[in-house]
Amino acid sequence: MGLDVEWAVRWLTLSAQAMADHRVELIDLDRAIGDSDHGENMDRGFKAVMDKLAEVPPATPGAALKLTAMALMSKVGGAAGPLYGTAFLRASTSLGDVPDIDPAALAAALQAARDGVVARGKAEPGDKTMVDAWTPAVEAAAAAAAEGGGDVLKVLLAAAEAAEAGAVATDPLIARKGRASYLGERSAGHRDPGAVSTALILRAAAGAAE
Repeated sequence: MGLDVEWAVRWLTLSAQAMADHRVELIDLDRAIGDSDHGENMDRGFKAVMDKLAEVPPATPGAALKLTAMALMSKVGGAAGPLYGTAFLRASTSLGDVPDIDPAALAAALQAARDGVVARGKAEPGDKTMVDAWTPAVEAAAAAAAEGGGDVLKVLLAAAEAAEAGAVATDPLIARKGRASYLGERSAGHRDPGAVSTALILRAAAGAAE
């Protein structure tokens, strides 16, 4: 089984639902170590994605992700807009115009997304950012794809589970990037909101394939 444009639209729809459902949670997480706007920004951004999908139905998964990138860059404030916009844009470029995504292409697209986040934000694993969710997700996806069997769902589930564990693992970290880094050691004991929203988006990707 591959992943087509209908999966991509389902993924983005479930992501929008997740951002709406977890808006207050993300606001609360960001209030502790940031400026409390992450939930509001992500909810607004994915509502804009839904509007764009309704206006211009994409023909391929890559086109859907490019449209998402543009909507997030234009509507999401703070660091999240450029970071997520770059992630979706790099994933879109990685996929190109293929109508159907296989496990290897999926793993490569996820890596391209993570690499885009790293290039844009200059964060590394351990800095208490969304990279702490993206990096284990990419590694787990690559391992699942390498096992073969042609199962894209297995790749997505591995990525989602690793991202969720990565988000939890940000709790004890001291932030070294972004607004949270101003708090120094006081940032420890709080979960990074960007890592949580990354885990929600990757869980939505798996849910869309189930």
